Amino acid sequence: MAEQRPYGATLRWTEGMQFVATAGGSNHAIVLDGNPEVGGADTGMRPMEALLCALGSCTAMDVISVLQKKRLDVRAFEVRLAGQRAEEHPKRYTHITLTFVVTGHGIPESAVERAIELSQTKYCGATASLNAEIDYTYEVREVA
Repeated sequence: MAEQRPYGATLRWTEGMQFVATAGGSNHAIVLDGNPEVGGADTGMRPMEALLCALGSCTAMDVISVLQKKRLDVRAFEVRLAGQRAEEHPKRYTHITLTFVVTGHGIPESAVERAIELSQTKYCGATASLNAEIDYTYEVREVA
């Protein structure tokens, strides 16, 4: 008999608009909830916020991996995301801007730009899955 694979994720309703989402592979969980205007209690991340977090974490892991493989002295790293949504339902993201902030010592801007390009064009499945215009900026901060 073939081995059954777990679901990619399972969401269990708790109450109101709150759900606990559990990943099938890692078994880690997050709480999702709606805002009070739609019957939620504001106890967790909104679904569209989770979507931005998924995109941000996917590309962040790609970029930091490439920078680490280059043995660059990265001391801090963050990705900030801003999304514009359509006015009408389903109110999807139409445009998302990623801002990468890399802090470290002697990090060439060209290495940061190349790592981001690789993520956005080759590695990040979340980027490839979205029907939104996605662009990025980056900043390299020098520390002693």
